[in-house]
Amino acid sequence: MTLAIFDLDNTLLAGDSDHAWGEFLVEAGIVDAERYRKANDQFYQEYLNGELDIHRYLSFALEPLAQHDTAQLMQWRQQFVDQKIRPIMQDKATELLDHHRHQGHTLMIITATNHFVTEPVAELLGIEHLIATNPEQVNGRYTGRVAGTPSFQDGKVTRLQEWLDDHNASLEGAWFYSDSHNDIPLLEKVCHPVAVDPDPTLQRLAQQKGWDIISLRD
Repeated sequence: MTLAIFDLDNTLLAGDSDHAWGEFLVEAGIVDAERYRKANDQFYQEYLNGELDIHRYLSFALEPLAQHDTAQLMQWRQQFVDQKIRPIMQDKATELLDHHRHQGHTLMIITATNHFVTEPVAELLGIEHLIATNPEQVNGRYTGRVAGTPSFQDGKVTRLQEWLDDHNASLEGAWFYSDSHNDIPLLEKVCHPVAVDPDPTLQRLAQQKGWDIISLRD
């Protein structure tokens, strides 16, 4: 098994699905617009700056899931995918995924964004294996808490290693594509790290280390 691993937000997608979900909640009137938008934008900036407290952010991001029943959430999620995700899908990302499929590689998304938001996106992209931050569920309802380790920064390495152990697999020959300096811990673990439309910090490191740098923006 040769893994081709992809970050999702601002890598395969020309935008951030987590932030877009927050925008959808605001625009649909599901959350208090002023309070939620301000916090959503602030957390996103902290993420870009490499200053995000992931547990503090997840307490905020998972709260709406705990406030509504699952059937209603699923209906909103489909609307979200149609309105916010399809417009930021990229033809070049689809071509890259097909390139790895044709080589017989096993495709995976690993993302800090929670599983509720990203599950339909992975399905849309035809990627079977998804490692995402898992929102806790009890009796079929979200609690607003996290189950297990968030797949963020070093947590991506931890969660991926758990997956490898479960599947009797390794990172031999593996690829990892990402835009973000938050993913440097995992980029340094694979044989083929690729910076995709990278942020300035990752751009500098990729140039120093001689990593491939590509763009998927149309």
